[in-house]
Amino acid sequence: MIIVMQHGATPEQIAEVTDRLEQDGFKIHLSEGVEKTIIGAVGDKSRLDAMSLEAYPAVEKVIPVLKPYKLAGREFHPHDTVINVGNLTIGGDTLQVMAGPCAVESRDQILQTARAVKAAGATILRGGAFKPRTSPYAFQGLEEEGLKLLAEAREETGLLIITEVVDPRDVTLVASYADILQIGARNMQNFLLLREVAKLSKPVMLKRGPSATFEEWIMAAEYIMAGGNYDVMFCERGIRTFENYTRNTLDLSAVPVLKSLSHLPVVVDPSHGTGRWDLVQPMSRAAVAAGADALIIEVHPEPAKAMSDGPQSLTPDNFTSLMADLRQIVQVTGRSLA
Repeated sequence: MIIVMQHGATPEQIAEVTDRLEQDGFKIHLSEGVEKTIIGAVGDKSRLDAMSLEAYPAVEKVIPVLKPYKLAGREFHPHDTVINVGNLTIGGDTLQVMAGPCAVESRDQILQTARAVKAAGATILRGGAFKPRTSPYAFQGLEEEGLKLLAEAREETGLLIITEVVDPRDVTLVASYADILQIGARNMQNFLLLREVAKLSKPVMLKRGPSATFEEWIMAAEYIMAGGNYDVMFCERGIRTFENYTRNTLDLSAVPVLKSLSHLPVVVDPSHGTGRWDLVQPMSRAAVAAGADALIIEVHPEPAKAMSDGPQSLTPDNFTSLMADLRQIVQVTGRSLA
């Protein structure tokens, strides 16, 4: 960071600031000009925030030199990244819609859902084969059998597949079936897992942790990119706040914020973001208007019988209605629906 001292700052005032910085482990580079003194400080900025430095009367302003995320940040990559997945692109002028059940439950369920979302206009099938749940007694997924069923659905419908990987030991297995790997919210800072998916040439969708700041989220993407995999997309899926009417608080400000800080595509998950099926349609419209590059939406043929996340799942008919809405919204934003 750079600390710009007020005009006329005394040597004692300058020494007070430099002493404080050195106490917090910063290396100091002092530049004394004719009118102002500038202090360059190199170190871990998490140990000292700008506001505490600006409290010194002789400090005019504090300027961060470089953001900690170099590969994911827009400073080093000013143009938007467009990720190629099969014959699709995520980012740019085309909105992609990923849809399907929270969990793969049976062959009939996943094939029925895949046919329905394909007919409505989705291009990517979502479905969990490995399901980390809050309760150890809840349905944990069909694991590799679920992956095989997703592959069968892709073979029949032509939809690409996105599914979650939860264990570093399963990365190779999941990648052998999936077109896009999902890192769930609980694993956003599972650095061993991030390092494993970084070794692949498969796109990764990184969900935001329930209490993650933007910087923590982008730094998690930096882990993947630093390992060699540059095909990373963010997914806003709601954060934890004091409000309990909805499952989470869907932070749509994340879309423009991320687009200002990073060049990577941004996906929005209105299903987990609200936890209520009746809020999925309006929040999907809002996400597209905010500039989201893709949506990921839960759809189940019989939500009342779903083994997980039934209350936030759309029926095929409701999903068809949503897609009709989205076709109108994307035209207003100057884009198209895939």
